[in-house]
Amino acid sequence: MRAMLKKHDGSSLVSLLVIFGNVILLTGLNTPAALANGLKLGEICRLKGQEVNTLQGVGLVVGLRGTGDPDSAPTARALAQMMKNMGAPMGMDPTGAINLRDVEEARNVAMVFVTARVPAVGAQAGDLLDVSVNAIGAKSLEGGTLMLTPMLGPRADNKTVYAMARGPLNISLDGPVTTATIQGGAKMEATVKASYHLNGKITLVLDRDFASFDTAQIIEEEINTVSQGFFRDASSLGNAAGQTRARAIDQVHVEVLIPELYQENPIKFIAFLLSIPIRLSNHSNRVVINEREGVVVIGKDVEIAPVLVTHRNLRIEAGIGSGLVPISEKDDDVSNAKLKSLADALNALDVPTEDLIAIIKTLKRKGDLYGEVVFQ
Repeated sequence: MRAMLKKHDGSSLVSLLVIFGNVILLTGLNTPAALANGLKLGEICRLKGQEVNTLQGVGLVVGLRGTGDPDSAPTARALAQMMKNMGAPMGMDPTGAINLRDVEEARNVAMVFVTARVPAVGAQAGDLLDVSVNAIGAKSLEGGTLMLTPMLGPRADNKTVYAMARGPLNISLDGPVTTATIQGGAKMEATVKASYHLNGKITLVLDRDFASFDTAQIIEEEINTVSQGFFRDASSLGNAAGQTRARAIDQVHVEVLIPELYQENPIKFIAFLLSIPIRLSNHSNRVVINEREGVVVIGKDVEIAPVLVTHRNLRIEAGIGSGLVPISEKDDDVSNAKLKSLADALNALDVPTEDLIAIIKTLKRKGDLYGEVVFQ
């Protein structure tokens, strides 16, 4: 593989050096050593049922500095009802409903949305969770305190109170004054368990960056192969020797049967399962581009057809031809050049990142780039 770089003014050839300046260029990540070791299964997937859950509620913040929402009828009704429940004397109208005139001018009160996140491992009664508070109509929550607020689950039809939230609000110095937090502000009143198995099976959920039909099939085969050596006496499992224990459902889910020996205590089996090394497919023919961050990741096997690239006052030719200057020590007998070498040449000449990305787009659109291009 060779390339030629000449200036239009006919000056001498430019010697090439690999310089990592304007472009963040990562290549050769899938080395043989890395592929041999592989990633552990637990590093590329999680167990279904172990997800982050959200608790939510609607509460009142008091103690504001005149920045509440006094013109809001829902806020007035909620405040009046709360005061009545706490034993405060409230006026009644002729229909027997609470008279809102006593509270409708309260400018130091605001209605807010309150949320808390239950971690993927679940939460026990008595645990404290951080709380996020967001104003509905108030101009600012600075100086406010959240009154005791019941926290429900994400489903509207489930009225179970999982936690109670309260406490003084903390406003971020660089954030909006209508958003606040309370560290440890929600106390769990009920236990939220993170279920990880159902009907003698567990389901592995692949991370988005690894999800594919190919990867799911690799995981199925690896589990079924390795688990044969983990269980020396296959008959003790209640299953015929060689029976499939893992089955790929789609590109995201892999279903695994828990052996009968560990049905009552599946932790040991799951710990073994998640420690299995997985050899993923080599993606060295892939280019990943993050235009916003200015990052270009080029696999070592991405090739381009013999092309001539003209960039401003530069002329770059990739491929084999007479009078070409090598940009790689390796002299292959094929006419296709490596995209990595072209990127090195452009980078050595201080070609901006956006120009490199534009050239890659053009090569791909023209059909002269032999590989996958992924934009993030």
